Amino acid sequence: MKVRGKNYRAVWMEGRDVVVINQPLLPHRFELLRLKNHRATAHAIKTMIVRGAGTIGATAAYGMAQAFLEGVDLNRAYRTLLETRPTAADLKHALDRVRARANSAKEAVAEAEAIADEYVIRAERIAEVGLPLIKSGSRILTHCNAGWLALVDWGSAPAPIYLAHRRGRKVFVWVDETRPRNQGANLTSWEFLQEGIPHKIIADNAGGFYMQRGEVDLCIVGADRIAANGDVANKIGTYQKAVLARENGIPFYVAAPSSTIDLKCASGKNIPIEERDEDEVHFISGKTANGKPGRIRISPNKSKAGNPAFDVTPAKYITGIITEQGIIKPNDIRKRFGK
Repeated sequence: MKVRGKNYRAVWMEGRDVVVINQPLLPHRFELLRLKNHRATAHAIKTMIVRGAGTIGATAAYGMAQAFLEGVDLNRAYRTLLETRPTAADLKHALDRVRARANSAKEAVAEAEAIADEYVIRAERIAEVGLPLIKSGSRILTHCNAGWLALVDWGSAPAPIYLAHRRGRKVFVWVDETRPRNQGANLTSWEFLQEGIPHKIIADNAGGFYMQRGEVDLCIVGADRIAANGDVANKIGTYQKAVLARENGIPFYVAAPSSTIDLKCASGKNIPIEERDEDEVHFISGKTANGKPGRIRISPNKSKAGNPAFDVTPAKYITGIITEQGIIKPNDIRKRFGK
């Protein structure tokens, strides 16, 4: 994807450094960050300097390659990277692949590069597979950020939207703000501005209002883990939108590469849900009226907050899962991918 006319991926490797886009600074500041070792890379994943299932996977793979280059204890490095985020399936998938296939630093780097490249290929294919769903004039609702920042390049949920727009179809997107970290308001809207896609940011509570008024034609969201029975873990708030879509007769699609499918996970009940720091709920960061970055508390000092990062949408609410291998019915996951 292009930023100021230059092509970027969300993560790549230069020498021994892993280079990432510093996502918490967006949309007000675009900055690249160099991660010098696997510990710094693990920290970037844990603190959500990089986030999104595919980008987490690629970044973790590069972090494992750094561990090979550093000559450190590979088992310890593996655990350090694995323990950063518990919900996204791609992280473990990528780490396991590098560790299993590499016997040297050179092989580890090559395997990590292959993983990142495959995410891009899969994302482009997701764009093509999902394209027929988007007619000219479609009004789409999405949740969180599953774009190129979240999947190295192209993205998952927005990928068919990008392709439809590039092919001249008129599209419009309702962008959920996605509290508490506001990835929709901060990241998805920023991506759509780079691409020139018409959109409006809406409060998370407003989705049902626009559905009820007949102003949403379909929903497309990403995924952090897909269980073998078709249940899907995605950013908190996804489940609510799926239920509302069903109530209003609106197709609800999940877009994700096949690497996000975890056949060892029987159902959504087995997906570990990350509970993050309650300060993410208490505080909002952004640009103040004077144009400077700032952070304010919006809740009483003595109040406590719950902060689950993800929820699980049962398969029965999902119309189809858009993968690089086609649009799959949730109850066909085992049959299609259980090789």
